[in-house]
Amino acid sequence: MKMRMSDLVAQYILEMLEEQNGSAEIQRNELAGNLGCVPSQINYVITSRFTPEQGYIVESRRGGGGFIRISRVKMDKGTALMHIVNSVGERLDKTTAEVMLRNMLQRSMLEMQTAKAIAAALSDRTLRNVEQEKRDSVRADLFKNMLLTLDS
Repeated sequence: MKMRMSDLVAQYILEMLEEQNGSAEIQRNELAGNLGCVPSQINYVITSRFTPEQGYIVESRRGGGGFIRISRVKMDKGTALMHIVNSVGERLDKTTAEVMLRNMLQRSMLEMQTAKAIAAALSDRTLRNVEQEKRDSVRADLFKNMLLTLDS
């Protein structure tokens, strides 16, 4: 299975964070050159997958020596779950749900079996009898309620 560029960028950044004890400085143009993508793809991945709700602090400095610093915030599982629940909002598309589950797995907040069960429950196949325009709202409610039961 071929990995999407955004998955490759996210994986690369996660590996950097792992190697550097939870904090990494990234030169956007240099990283884009190394991975063979455009700098805007680096921005997209950082803004969508390395958010405060997902347990990261992102700082950037522009200019010639500019960089982006990503730091993993240390928090207990209960606090992290509440951040995620609060970040979901009223609607949740399938792709965002999958990214959130993957992040939770990488942070050891979920077991693989639990993540697979949640992903199955949130899938378009499971929600096929829900009207298309209501599907993301139902998915958000399901996800939040499942997460709330994890910490009890």
